Amino acid sequence: MTAREDAATVRPLIGITGRRYRLDLLKGADERYGDRCIDSYVSDFAGRIAQAGGLPVHLSYDTDATDVCRWMSGVVITGGQDLHPACWGGDTSVVRDIDPRTDPMVHDVARDEYEIRLVRAALERGIPVLGVCRGLQVLNVALGGTLIAHLPPGSVSHLSTEAAPTDGTADHLVTFEKGSLAADLFGERAMTNSWHHQAIDRCGSGLVVTGCTSDGVIEAVELPGAPVLAVQWHPEWMKSADPALTWIVRAAAEQLAAHRAEHTHRSSR
Repeated sequence: MTAREDAATVRPLIGITGRRYRLDLLKGADERYGDRCIDSYVSDFAGRIAQAGGLPVHLSYDTDATDVCRWMSGVVITGGQDLHPACWGGDTSVVRDIDPRTDPMVHDVARDEYEIRLVRAALERGIPVLGVCRGLQVLNVALGGTLIAHLPPGSVSHLSTEAAPTDGTADHLVTFEKGSLAADLFGERAMTNSWHHQAIDRCGSGLVVTGCTSDGVIEAVELPGAPVLAVQWHPEWMKSADPALTWIVRAAAEQLAAHRAEHTHRSSR
């Protein structure tokens, strides 16, 4: 049985990152343990990954990145707050002195450090990586890239006022590079949703831009020779099915099947 054939029967573990904040942020939470923390994950990722044949696994900051990548067959770095500008040489004067456990939208150094370590560990082991919105920026920073701190107003609405789920608006049309993984998945162009005010400035080592909007904002990047894709929109909140989530499951299943086949071959010697 080939790796591709075996991939059809293997359900790979797909790690999904999230946030951490105090329980008293939840409406109706019991004040007796309001100062305790909860790890939070967008369930739309888990639902769509499960539908595509994967086994979603939520990863806490306490999960050692190197060790967990020995078990995962794919990793999704999800959206959320801005990365701390110290991670990429940005202006740190914008950072507010607020505990991220009391406000899930302020900078969270613990999350930044964990996701950067996770990206690097996954890349080292050749595990497929999907970056989503903030996750695209984490991937870029993990590879030494920089960010645009705030996109100026322009012809394309990047920080949408639309509620999720949505397929976006006609002005947010992403055009993909011919021959890229993104073009294979989405075609020549695709309309997508958008909820970001930062974007890639200088690409990290090895990353290639494979999708942009008409104003030049980078919307998709890849790492040639590696199973890595990152998009600036939210595939989990597209009203239509988004092939990015199907791709991560398929790529992870094929990687797992190849690993199992190699192990079987070695064992039979």
